[in-house]
Amino acid sequence: MPKVTVDGQELEVPAGATVLQACELAGKEIPRFCYHERLSIAGNCRMCLVEVKPGPPKPQASCALPAAEGQEIRTDSEMVKKAREGVMEFLLINHPLDCPICDQGGECDLQDQAMAYGRGGSRYHENKRAVTEKYMGPLIKTVMTRCIHCTRCVRFSEEIAGVDEIGALYRGENMQISTYLEHAARHEMSANVIDLCPVGALTSRPYAFEARPWELKKTLGIDVSDACGANIRIDSRGREVLRVLPRVNDDVNEEWISDKARYMVDGLTRRRLDKPYLRRDGKLVPVSWTEAFGAIASLNPGSRIAAVAGDLVDCETMFAAKALLGALGSSLLEGRQTGMDYDTSSLAAVNFNTTFAGIETADAILIVGSMVRWEAPLVNVRLRKAVKRGAKVFLVGPEWETTFGGVFLGEDLSVLGNLPEAVTQAFGDARRPAVIVGGAGLGRGGLDASLALAGRFNLVRDLEDCTKWNGFNVLHMAAARMGGLMLGFAQKGGIADLVAAKPKVLIALGADEVDYARFADSMIVYVGHHGDKGAHAADVVLPAAAYTEKAGTYVNTEGRVQMADKAVFAPGDAREDWSILRAMADAFGVSVGFDSFEELRAAMISQVPALGIEGLADYGSDLPAGGGSAAGGIAYPVKDFYMTNPIARASAVMQRCSAELLHGEDFAEAAE
Repeated sequence: MPKVTVDGQELEVPAGATVLQACELAGKEIPRFCYHERLSIAGNCRMCLVEVKPGPPKPQASCALPAAEGQEIRTDSEMVKKAREGVMEFLLINHPLDCPICDQGGECDLQDQAMAYGRGGSRYHENKRAVTEKYMGPLIKTVMTRCIHCTRCVRFSEEIAGVDEIGALYRGENMQISTYLEHAARHEMSANVIDLCPVGALTSRPYAFEARPWELKKTLGIDVSDACGANIRIDSRGREVLRVLPRVNDDVNEEWISDKARYMVDGLTRRRLDKPYLRRDGKLVPVSWTEAFGAIASLNPGSRIAAVAGDLVDCETMFAAKALLGALGSSLLEGRQTGMDYDTSSLAAVNFNTTFAGIETADAILIVGSMVRWEAPLVNVRLRKAVKRGAKVFLVGPEWETTFGGVFLGEDLSVLGNLPEAVTQAFGDARRPAVIVGGAGLGRGGLDASLALAGRFNLVRDLEDCTKWNGFNVLHMAAARMGGLMLGFAQKGGIADLVAAKPKVLIALGADEVDYARFADSMIVYVGHHGDKGAHAADVVLPAAAYTEKAGTYVNTEGRVQMADKAVFAPGDAREDWSILRAMADAFGVSVGFDSFEELRAAMISQVPALGIEGLADYGSDLPAGGGSAAGGIAYPVKDFYMTNPIARASAVMQRCSAELLHGEDFAEAAE
């Protein structure tokens, strides 16, 4: 490890570190615009200049200079100060004076660094250049005159998203950043360039001119649009969520989130259920809470009551429902709305065991029945990293446009019983082999056949460095799935078991994907937050809280337990889900053992201790033997990336994304 001296402080830095990283290890702040920890080094903004000896007597770009033994680095010399002032002066030559009306104001890197490192005045009196605006789709607003050509957006699109949609045109002063032929950016992670842009060139189109950052209350939350459990920050004003931003968590989402996670939040204020409803003469009419509970209790279901958990539900809600049904003598609980019935006796067999960070190190990967780009965009990013490190990827299912290459082996699950020689050789040579089973690969014997491959290819093994490797992964799509399985929300025969039991009352916890025609003889009580499919089929509608309106525990597809805080209050007469179920217990005349959220969470943790510890739950590494044969064509369950849950379906932004980006509809601009 080379030793360097930074402003008189001697320290050792890792081999391969840059001078900029050495300075940061020494606690020095180095300004930068083009440099980003997760992108390749461009070295084109020159803001990170420092003085380095031995070397030429001039400032050098610290982001592109390797740290070497014996270097003396100065970050505060007069030379460095003048150099940074000069660079900032050049950057501002053509930058418009938009700060008062710029949507980036208050969280703009250029603004902050101009104050900290710039000169007190400008010496440039020529005309500023102007650049025509570029259309980048319904999510990204562009003011390209502000662009300082840091190329962060270009490098993100190419290196992280894997889609070459954004690039540079022309040269020198005429250089412009644009999408190809000025078409909309279509990939699922496109809006992350807004966070990366250090100026106001790329900002959020739906959020434009909504608020200034100092007006917003910031709450830590967990994304529920898929099963990855991305860490998010919920920015709200009053009772309205205005935007969602990613939080850094290297183990889960690094610092990215999908466009759906970021922009479906406008659906939180549309199509909301804000009062109880009761079906009378075929129509839902508003009633009081007392009338709604009275109608449910009048049926006196006894043990003939069942509960179905939706995809967005937190663990506390599911536990409260389980406690209610348990007090009534029922164990009819299910969370797999669409009818899947795979074996859940071993949670290790339905978990993403490598973890998201671990899949990056896999060297042979077989993906069974998963269109990863739509089902888990953040996992797709990890697979690109694995391929960059040399991993070979094989896929079973209909072809789709991957961003990491890969070889498609066929569209039928029967391929698993007759894998090509190239696959068996790649897995035989692999040190860290992995299998990923998606939602379309779990049924028709797919899970058992995949578990047989785990034994055949020795996916669970001890590595040379004494670490344990479990390469068997199941990629769920529902944020509530793993938490539900930990709480027992699964029947041996899936939802068919609930249908066969013919319950008098079916409690639907935000379940909008169920075929309710199969429960025609049951009273359907919908506890949810949107007037979606479940509410239309319900006999009683009880308005509940969305994920931003309650505290809760979520378990992602890799078994990671995470907790979210409450950002805003639910609208109207809507209540938090657990309190509705607690009041329902009073209506039925039974005791559930809790009267507050704290008591509920404590009871849940006492029953399932893993839900009380944030981090990876331990499901063990032993996998069932598997076996049997799988057969049947694979059909991916996600037909429209932007319309997968009731909040997204209510979102005007997601509706436009679906119409424009997936279905090719044209939207005229105001001037047209």
